[in-house]
Order: sequence, then structure tokens, then C-alpha cells
Amino acid sequence: MKEDYRMKKLAIITTIILGLATTSCDSYLDINQDPNSPSEGNMTTSILMPAAEMGIAATYGNLLRIPAGYFSQHYAHMFGTSNYVDYSQFNMSPVRSGSAYSQINRVGLKNLQTIRSLAEENEEWGTYLAATTLRCFALQVLVDCYGSIPYTEALDINNPSPHYDDGATVYAGLISELEEALAKVSPTDRVATNFLFSGQNALPWIQFANALKLKIMSREVGAVAEVESKIGALIAENNFPSADVAYTDCWSNETGQMNPYYSEEFSTAFGSTQINVTANMAIIGTMLQKNGEGEVTYRDPRLGSFFDTNSSGEYVGGVSGTNFSTSTNFKAAYWCRPTMKYNSPVYLLQVAETEFFIAEYYARQNNSAQAEAHYNAAIQASCASAGVGTGAAEVIAKFPYNQANYKQCIGISKWIALAGTNNFESWCELRRLKYPAFGSVSGADLYDSDEDKLNTQLYSPGTLYTPISVFEKVGSNQVIQRWPYPSVSTSSNSNAPVFNDADYKTPLFWAK
Repeated sequence: MKEDYRMKKLAIITTIILGLATTSCDSYLDINQDPNSPSEGNMTTSILMPAAEMGIAATYGNLLRIPAGYFSQHYAHMFGTSNYVDYSQFNMSPVRSGSAYSQINRVGLKNLQTIRSLAEENEEWGTYLAATTLRCFALQVLVDCYGSIPYTEALDINNPSPHYDDGATVYAGLISELEEALAKVSPTDRVATNFLFSGQNALPWIQFANALKLKIMSREVGAVAEVESKIGALIAENNFPSADVAYTDCWSNETGQMNPYYSEEFSTAFGSTQINVTANMAIIGTMLQKNGEGEVTYRDPRLGSFFDTNSSGEYVGGVSGTNFSTSTNFKAAYWCRPTMKYNSPVYLLQVAETEFFIAEYYARQNNSAQAEAHYNAAIQASCASAGVGTGAAEVIAKFPYNQANYKQCIGISKWIALAGTNNFESWCELRRLKYPAFGSVSGADLYDSDEDKLNTQLYSPGTLYTPISVFEKVGSNQVIQRWPYPSVSTSSNSNAPVFNDADYKTPLFWAK
């Protein structure tokens, strides 16, 4: 019953959020046209772009953020509720995974493909680049979830069973698409009405496309031989966003027009007062460190921007793999929650992420001075984004750059930086970099259910732990590596690959 209610709620939220786009987003794709919506012949890129954007924002900012927050151990589960206990146990079902898959394809990718066709026909190269960049962003997200997805045969209405391409093939195709679009555009070219950059010219889209290329190629390292030289050339161009790429000014405090994650988990506009998500002991224990006497030895300046205190004004994180339903000591008011507002940004790609990727490139080149400079710049950008720019020096002092262990220091610092802004990218990066790594204690050590006692002193900052009750197909000391193929696709696609139990812990091509 709760799951049915949640799915209905998500459908309502998504439908109303898309109302921000001023028109029905995909009715023109249907056989039966809506008489109140523009006909296919009257469609313009400016009508379609906002709808496509909101389809991606609603999915990436909510349907992907929530499970990734649990998989990254930024989130744990609130007392007594059951909606996301499976996520906290590192589980994802084929049915659950279908919501994000369908939303990205049905609203995002279909509309973006139409925008690209219209823009190419009318030689609107700024709009063509914008739609291509968002398309590549969305497709990369799907690869990072599933490993293989329909690509070369996707979105063909005459082919109901498109072939699933492997992730490496899709990644290579995305780079080609971005480079083709970038070659056609000039910085002053017009871009159709959009929410992301408020209708500016093509320059910010060029910078976004470059940052997306850097992310894609950085994940190809080790799998594509010539990628390092391409990364070096892109970094030498130094034409990346100077501000976070995020949906910031398109939310309002009205039903269905709020940040999608806030609307799903924090708002009572749809009649639900159920609270599901709390902070995880792992991230709280890393951002707020104490000695054996309980005295605070380090407090990350971003902590208050990422998480609210509990009813006692303290920061306390839960433990993965349980919802404390039998506890008498740890009710809902005991835990602290993620900080979210109706107008919180939906981040697509932050300056801090780009700087971390650049730092990693220089680390691989054994240029420790440049690596450290960009590592520090990443932390500074993260703190600035959180509104605590003056605290960056304290973070850098606590988590200094280490060339000998660059993957560890970058991995942990990126995991912290993304805890309050982009949980999905955090899950991707900890799979790729292998940091944070698993510590020596488990969730069962951190919470003694027999004694109803938390053992926070056992947690080692900057580590993950096996959930109390972990999904058996993932097992101990491992993070879920990929989502099962969505049943909405496999049930109708005869070419869909078989997903085996072992695939839950089989790394993607960029994480091997």
C-alpha cells in the first residue's frame, strides 16, 4: 500500500512539475493529439526545451538522488518507515529502477531528440548544442546506472526492441556527439528558452559541454588508450563553467513547483507527513569528528549547509540496513535530516567536480603541484557553493592532498563535497575511485539491536560499512555496482540482456 501511494505521489509530482514548462511535454508524440496542446507542426524548440529540462531535473534531482544517497551512505532510514529500507540495504529491484529509466526516456530524451532535429533543420546551433549536451548528460546517467542501455537503436518508433549497447560504446558515442555539436556552434549563437542558463547565448552551454566531456573522459581512463591526451588538451583550453551548473531559479513555493526532492520527501503539499530519510552515521562521523571523551576535534564548515540538527540541536546519523522499528531509544526526533528547501538547486555538474577531475589528471601525470592546486580549488569551490567559503582552509588542513594516495584523498573529499548537493555522482565516483573504502566495523557493530545502543565511537571517519541487513546479492564490504535492467524495458524488449545475480556486484567498465 505504501509503495502504491508513493508511486502515485511521484506521478502527480512529476506531472505538475512539468507544468512549469508551459505546455504538455510529450503529447505531440502520442497518436491521439491533445486539442489543448500545440500540434506537432507548431512545435518549437522554445516550447519543448523547458519540458525536457524538467523531465531530467525531476528524475536526476529526486528519483536518482534518493537511492544514490543511501548507496553512498550519505543517507540512512528514519525510524519506523519502510519506503527506502531496501535502498539502505544496498538493494535495487527491476521495478524500482524503472521509474527513473522511463522518466528520462519518455520526457527527457524523446523531447531532446525532437529539439535537436528542429534545431538542425533551422540551423539553431546554440539550441542544438544545448539539447545535445542535456541528451548526453542523461544518457551517461543511464549508463552509470545500468552499464548497458539502448543507444544506437534507441528512440526509433519502428523498433520496439532496440539493442542494448555496452557502456564503453555509449560513452564513445557521447563524446562524438558533443564534439560534433561543439564544432557547429559559436559562443554568441542563440539558445532556445531554457531554465538552466535563463536563455543566455551558447557560451555557458559550451562550457557545460566541455565539463561533461571531461567527466566522461575521466571515467574512460584505463579503458580507452588515447583518452589522456584528449583530457590534457581539454584542460589546456580551460573553458569550463565558472559557476555550478544547476537549476536554481525555476522553483517556487507552490504545490508541484518545488524542488522535486523537497516535494517528494519534505513537503506536505500532497497530504503525506511521512519522513523517510535521515543522515548516515558515516557522513556525520566524517564531517563531525570527536575524541574518546566525546569532545569535538573537527567540524566541517559545510555540515550545517548539508544537514539540519535533530530536535536536541545535535548532529546524529543513523545506520544503514535498518529502520530502528524495534528501538525505544531512537525515535524519529533523534536523527538529523538533509537540509532541503523548496527552492534548493538541482545540481547537474559543479565547479568542485570539474576541479577534482583536473586534479586527478595532474596526479596521473605525477604533477603533484598542479594536482594539489586543483584539489584545493575543488574544496574551495565546494565550500563557496555551500556558503562557507572562508572555511575551506580548515577542510584542506584536515584532508590535505597526498600524491602517493591521490585516489584516496580525492575520493574521500569528493564524497564529502557531494553529500549535500549531488548524491548520484558520489555513488558513481566511490565505485570508480574505490574510496571511501570499507572500514573494519559493520553496521551490526555500530548499532547493537539487542541492547538498543549506538556505538558511534567505533566508526572510523572516511569509511563505509556493511549495512546491518545487507542485500545478499551484494554481500559484505561491497557497494551495489549497478541497477538491474528496468522491467518496463525488459518486459517488452526481446533484445534486453539477462541480468544475473552476480551483476549486482560486477563493476561497470569504468570501475574495473
